[in-house]
Amino acid sequence: MKWSIKYLLLLIILALPFGLKAASPKDSAAPGPDVIYSAQDKVILNRIFTDLLPKKDSSMGQIMVLVGKEFLGTPYVAHTLDNRDKEALIVNLRELDCTTYVENCLAIARTIKSGKPTFRKFTRELENVRYRNGKLDGYLSRLHYFSEWISNNEKKGLVEDVTYQIGGKPFPLDLDFMSNHPDDYPQLKKHPEWVPEMAQREKEISGNSFFYISKGKIEEAEPDIHDGDIFALTSAIKGIDIMHVGIMLKENGRVHMMHASSKAMKVIIGEVTMEDYLNGRKNVSGMMDIRPLPPKD
Repeated sequence: MKWSIKYLLLLIILALPFGLKAASPKDSAAPGPDVIYSAQDKVILNRIFTDLLPKKDSSMGQIMVLVGKEFLGTPYVAHTLDNRDKEALIVNLRELDCTTYVENCLAIARTIKSGKPTFRKFTRELENVRYRNGKLDGYLSRLHYFSEWISNNEKKGLVEDVTYQIGGKPFPLDLDFMSNHPDDYPQLKKHPEWVPEMAQREKEISGNSFFYISKGKIEEAEPDIHDGDIFALTSAIKGIDIMHVGIMLKENGRVHMMHASSKAMKVIIGEVTMEDYLNGRKNVSGMMDIRPLPPKD
């Protein structure tokens, strides 16, 4: 009888997909079934946990900066979330664009701050950050427009939009880029039936109130900007809300940008101040200041 049980267990193990680890109920570090990741992603995450867990009692902003610096030099690669037909929670810490850089930094910082540094905890935080109301439910549930990313994550208590508090003025939106350019998005091109729903979502987002600090007012607002705040550069192009995002930190009293740069093709800390960076870009009208909040539990 004992031999039969062992033989049955062996058959079950052999039947598992090659290369995947079977998650036991007690394995709190195991990812959920819809998480796509590589072994290297877990190595990177565990390295960051090891480096920064002793700093878990630091402020959320300080942890954001420390996590952001862990990725300096990481290659810039666009569209890493759009290479699958079915929407899944993709963990890619090896290659980052500006949005995935911010999302991963926020999810990791919140995981460290919680004092529960497991892969499973991180993936739950990442799903909560990336998807509307914290729930992955297909392509359209992803927070594609960063303005909605801000408002939805503020509603969830993950961030606070402090732009108005530091002197922001109204930033009216009239979003329509994704619905008017579906061929630029593989999933919308393949599923044209989704475009009307995207257009409706754009209309709803545009009905919300947002604020921004214009280019000429950046230096005036700098004393109220905290290290670790997330910046969102506002677009001067109709139909688009945000041009670029990253993390702010101060050097010699001036705000600089830590971000995944498409020009440098890697994560960097900008040599010039944010003010100088914005002044050199015609398509950018200003910036929003988004403050990460610590987990409540």
